[in-house]
Amino acid sequence: MLKNCLGIINLDENEDKIRELTRNRPLASIPIAGRYRIIDFILSNLTNAGVESIGIFSKMQSRSLMDHLSNGRPWDLNRKIDGLRFFNFTTTDPCIDDITNFANNIEYLYKARQEYVIFASSYMICNIDFKNILKKHIESACDITMVYKKVEDADQSFYGCEALNIDEDGNVLSVGKNIGNRKNANVGMGIYIMKKELLIHIINECVSTGHHRKVKSYIYNSLDKLKVKSYEFKGYLACINSLKSYYKGSMELLDHKINKELFSLERPIYTKTNDEIPARYTNDCVVKNSIIGNGCLIEGTVENCIIFRRVKVSKGAMLKDCIILQNCIIGQNAKLYNIVTDKYVDIGEYKELRGDITIPLVVENSIRKQY
Repeated sequence: MLKNCLGIINLDENEDKIRELTRNRPLASIPIAGRYRIIDFILSNLTNAGVESIGIFSKMQSRSLMDHLSNGRPWDLNRKIDGLRFFNFTTTDPCIDDITNFANNIEYLYKARQEYVIFASSYMICNIDFKNILKKHIESACDITMVYKKVEDADQSFYGCEALNIDEDGNVLSVGKNIGNRKNANVGMGIYIMKKELLIHIINECVSTGHHRKVKSYIYNSLDKLKVKSYEFKGYLACINSLKSYYKGSMELLDHKINKELFSLERPIYTKTNDEIPARYTNDCVVKNSIIGNGCLIEGTVENCIIFRRVKVSKGAMLKDCIILQNCIIGQNAKLYNIVTDKYVDIGEYKELRGDITIPLVVENSIRKQY
């Protein structure tokens, strides 16, 4: 059934609150969980469901994302027919205007042989089964199905996400924003299922009238004309739309129950592979409740941390509640607490850096400059 479905990943995320990590990369290619990128989750969810044709619509300056995706082989998308396609031929910010990019590449939609479209963003981290959602969508005979999750911590998490108002029959009545003023909310996951012809109609209508510059905006303002149903997702969900949410979502992966659900054996999360030697641990090191990537050398103490590939933690160093991206060097007797480092960062000997559990300190790289 899902072979009749086209995947569209629209990278229209607002990156204003996570600029520390998106200066040189799009949000979708931010490293997470020791070896993955954020986009790996939605890509894997689609391919696990049997989707064989996926188009990624991004903005310019996406070199790191294109390098990571390559030809799509890790997700079995390196195909002559269908497979992975990448579109970033626009100077407009898709956060403000994604219609321009879709209109410039609308031939891709016309040529696609699939009948249905799964239209999604990348910043929602989950492991979701699209097969059942498409089945429910077809059975309901609705125009669009929006996927959401009921949350009880909307005052602490999912700030700025769509909040759906839904009636007892599952119809979407209106869509607002979560501003953190209440605990309970129906958080939209940025996933929409519709027929391909409807998506083409929306794009053409937006271009010809000029009334809307985003696909989502058209949908939200046409709820009285379209039959829009909702589908409740009940699994683990994290939204990465700010530095705070990135840090919180990453630390939650140290919870064994959450980690096991997200990285399910039934529906694996795939990523670009790199051949590395295993991590090495000296006799004097101490490692507690942490994720350690391949190629690391651990000589110091690491507690509640996520350490990416090829990181050296020198003798006497102490890391607690930190996220250290790849190719970093932590000097002897350095002490780091609640720190997020970008790639290629050197922390000098005896340096002490402290962040806060809710507001971590980010150390950006400057080509092996010491901090």
